[in-house]
Amino acid sequence: MSTLTLFTPSGVVAAAKPLRLAQRRLAKLGFEVALDDAALARHQRFGGDDDTRLAALHRVAKQSPSIAMATRGGYGLTRLLDRIDWKVIATSIERGTRWVGHSDFTALQLALLAHARGTTWAGPMACFDFGREAGEHGEKTLDAVDEVTRDCFVEAMSGELEAVGFRTEPGFDGLDVRGLLWGGNLCMVASLLGTPHWPRIKGGVLFLEDVNEHPYRIERSLLQLQQAGVLDAQKAVVLGAFTDFRPSPLDRGYSLKTMVAQLRSVTRTPILTGLPFGHVPTKVTLPVGARVQLVVQARDVLIGW
Repeated sequence: MSTLTLFTPSGVVAAAKPLRLAQRRLAKLGFEVALDDAALARHQRFGGDDDTRLAALHRVAKQSPSIAMATRGGYGLTRLLDRIDWKVIATSIERGTRWVGHSDFTALQLALLAHARGTTWAGPMACFDFGREAGEHGEKTLDAVDEVTRDCFVEAMSGELEAVGFRTEPGFDGLDVRGLLWGGNLCMVASLLGTPHWPRIKGGVLFLEDVNEHPYRIERSLLQLQQAGVLDAQKAVVLGAFTDFRPSPLDRGYSLKTMVAQLRSVTRTPILTGLPFGHVPTKVTLPVGARVQLVVQARDVLIGW
């Protein structure tokens, strides 16, 4: 049986109930689930003070469970990056630990690529994906976690998952590229640019998502990456979900679609949309730091590793 440890590297877990529900649901999937000692710690808006969260990260790494899943995102990992022992994290990966999360967890995943390499997994988190109360996403039973999210995660953790597919816009038929898969939350990606924790990846496949950001803010961050030469250095950019923003009366036709069109006009790199990933119930699980092949036939996209 695979061991799975839930730990809190970023924002506070506001209530224990969703985490306990996630623990039960994951156990029903066949995992031997443990809560890190500080998983429910609190300090201001964080899951414990910086020392507590740093100690939890190193503790989980040294225990080397089969899977280390973040309880939630929020904010907090950026405060730890200068102090993380990257060798300890890398060693846990060599021993077989699969680190899983998204959102703020992107900071850890990309900084690892900068300092030590090693594959982690962009995927579900305990509270958001496995700890929802029945009915929040249409669930009717305890087992009613999104099926795609659940099955993709289970197959990725068992090593059975070798590819994910989705539909994109017309215009990319025949695209066939190979490169290192990297990315995650756009705000976190952009925040690392120019720091010692930025992974200098060329010829990669960059995937991005975000939440609570108006399209003009998304464009600003993407243009930052473009003007820094990051986008042009990639084989492809794949956009996931950008959700929970409020349109403005000043938009007057400006939208996510027009934002993407503007971005395509300033970079030669193909920009695909439609990846089922982000702060949404349905998400695939992706190997950050793995070499992948991205192929498009008509509107069907396959990312394999």
